[in-house]
Amino acid sequence: MFNYQAPTSLLKDRVILVTGAGDGIGRAAAKCYASHGATVVLAGRTVKKLEQVYDEIEASGAPQPAIIPINLEGAAAHEYETLAATLEQEFGRLDGLLNNAGVLGQRTPIENYDPCIWNQVMQVNLNAQFYLTQALLPLLQQSDDGSIVFTSSGVGRKGRAFWGAYAVSKFALEGFAQVLADELEGLGTLRVNCINPGATRTSMRAFAYPAENPAALATPESIMPLYLYLMGPDAKGVTGHSIDAQGNGSPASLQGGQ
Repeated sequence: MFNYQAPTSLLKDRVILVTGAGDGIGRAAAKCYASHGATVVLAGRTVKKLEQVYDEIEASGAPQPAIIPINLEGAAAHEYETLAATLEQEFGRLDGLLNNAGVLGQRTPIENYDPCIWNQVMQVNLNAQFYLTQALLPLLQQSDDGSIVFTSSGVGRKGRAFWGAYAVSKFALEGFAQVLADELEGLGTLRVNCINPGATRTSMRAFAYPAENPAALATPESIMPLYLYLMGPDAKGVTGHSIDAQGNGSPASLQGGQ
């Protein structure tokens, strides 16, 4: 695993929005960020799941979170603008954005891929992440130490048969992050990075590999060191990277930018 020990006050007084916060890696990240002092904005489609995470964070004694329901598949441009306006009104700034929500789509050859499902995957995994990030950039640039993190995938670096739209969307997401990081370099402190979580015990992984033993996989909680590092002040100046959460890297190996 990525080797990083975060102090408990790492994210104190920071406001961080997490998409897909109701389940899996997003849920683990939201709770982890809150336990390290952040005010977490829980964004996702299923309000009931978000409320469960909200209650767990509140019961832990961490800063009170907030909930913003949003359907990334169907949200229009004005809804992202409304979301940004709400955050500005409530908090005045945004220090971190974890673009984590995603859908798997079909595991099938390209020649058999359903165009409707292709469009759905691209909308959630790529287009919505662009819309949300673009809408929130002005707020993020108001932070003294802002961070944007995308949850990517190993199939977004090397194509693999039958991964279809999911792999293509993750390739595009990696490219989007690189372009944005390059555009922002030298304009302030806002940084942009991608994380490949690797094989992790989530419902998406179980759907993709139904015969796999989930007990043999890393838990979402166990890969949080990298998610913490990239969101906190120790990663200042680290931008334009795509990093394996289950690799053997260390913060020292990432210093120096792109």
